[in-house]
Amino acid sequence: MGSALVLNQSYEPLCVIPVKRAAVLLLTRKAETVTPGDGFLRSETMHIPIPSVVRLKRYVPIPRQVGSSPSRRGVFARDDWRCVYCNAAAETIDHVVPRSRGGTHTWDNVVAACAPCNHRKSDKSLAEMGWRLPRAPRPPSGWQLRGFRGQRRPDPAWEAWLPRHGRERARLS
Repeated sequence: MGSALVLNQSYEPLCVIPVKRAAVLLLTRKAETVTPGDGFLRSETMHIPIPSVVRLKRYVPIPRQVGSSPSRRGVFARDDWRCVYCNAAAETIDHVVPRSRGGTHTWDNVVAACAPCNHRKSDKSLAEMGWRLPRAPRPPSGWQLRGFRGQRRPDPAWEAWLPRHGRERARLS
């Protein structure tokens, strides 16, 4: 049936939930529709537009803690499931400073990469390859970690509500 983006009262993205759960939030008046989706949810006595983006009527505090050790899913979400070197679909993670040369497995040293770029880079440094990163790796935002649990790509209707970080990519030469 699809998913809906949930915004906090402050319009900050919180999470992605099934449309059925979003409809329950609307029917219990805990949320309001910000952007309707395609079609309707129908019952014998009513029909409501399928919600694509809903906003909670009460503010929900968000814990801002990010784990110290990066996960594959967290790295892919932070880098928008794109290779930081060529902007192709990411399949692997790469250590910017290779572990064989003393690199650590931390958020500031791990990036998403496609298999060909990861293989081509191997255990070389970026300077040896003549590559550079479009931006320094850093821990992901809380939204990036909790936003797309099972999904890889956001619904285009959500773009206006999602943080812009990581959307523009530059090809490295």
